[in-house]
Amino acid sequence: MAAFNLSRPGPSTFILAGISGLEAAHVWISIPFSMFYIIGLLGNVMVLFVVGKEQTLHKPMYLLICMLALTDIATSTSVMPKALCIFWFNLNGITVGGCLTQMFLLHAVSVMQSAILVAMAFDRYVAICKPLRYATIITSARIVKLGLLGLIRAVLFILPLPLLLSRLPFCASNVIHHTYCEHMAIAKMSCGDITVNRMYGLVVAFVVLGLDLLLVAFSYSLITRAVLRISSKKAHQKALNTCIAHICVMLMSCTFFLFSTITHRFGQGIAPHVHIILGNLHFLIPPMLNPIIYGIKTKELRDKMGKYTCRR
Repeated sequence: MAAFNLSRPGPSTFILAGISGLEAAHVWISIPFSMFYIIGLLGNVMVLFVVGKEQTLHKPMYLLICMLALTDIATSTSVMPKALCIFWFNLNGITVGGCLTQMFLLHAVSVMQSAILVAMAFDRYVAICKPLRYATIITSARIVKLGLLGLIRAVLFILPLPLLLSRLPFCASNVIHHTYCEHMAIAKMSCGDITVNRMYGLVVAFVVLGLDLLLVAFSYSLITRAVLRISSKKAHQKALNTCIAHICVMLMSCTFFLFSTITHRFGQGIAPHVHIILGNLHFLIPPMLNPIIYGIKTKELRDKMGKYTCRR
């Protein structure tokens, strides 16, 4: 981010105002926010620790779960420490370079997470529709390659956002009415033309992430068709159980993301503090619930996690 041209007219720092309209309640709001963050951090670290320690969990599916855990840690940690500093100590200043870096990390990790969810859907499709070929199609080396491709795609698609913002003139207020640096929140402070920024943001949201959603839906349509053809009720139930955790994670992530994105861009009648709270919950609730969902619905992981927690 240091390579960006930040010498254009405007402030050298931005002010993150926190939750506009609820400044007096910042300390109280910080209590559930900090609890969600700590629970999510501990849960995801626990998943990484258990999978790393247990040789029996060194499988492609658990490698994907670890990738998801890493993105969950990255997103919540990119937002919450600064947000809590605003709530507790009123430390709301952030440099322009720091702001653009935070924005890049948040959006890039979100795109990366979307790619991981697509890979998980493909993993479940192969496990149910082509079980005899699963071991040859889904390998750890192939999962790592898919993860690297997802990372490269995220960087290529998100890098233009801070580059476009760094060219805008900021000659008005330097106050961002949010707890973190979000793309459109920064763009709206500019006194220049932000049409390109607005259009590119929508392209990323609805083309990149929309395409991922279509791929997941297509995978599960094939899975549903395969499951309906199974005559054994026991096998039918087993096949469904292998998908429930991923379906829950996918629905939760998509719901928060789409609702936050749509209300931020088109919900002019919604109070600003609702936008901000929804944006924060998008980076807090899924990271908190994902390790719980996988820990409950994945038997091998549940047993191993139970072994370590009971030992302690």
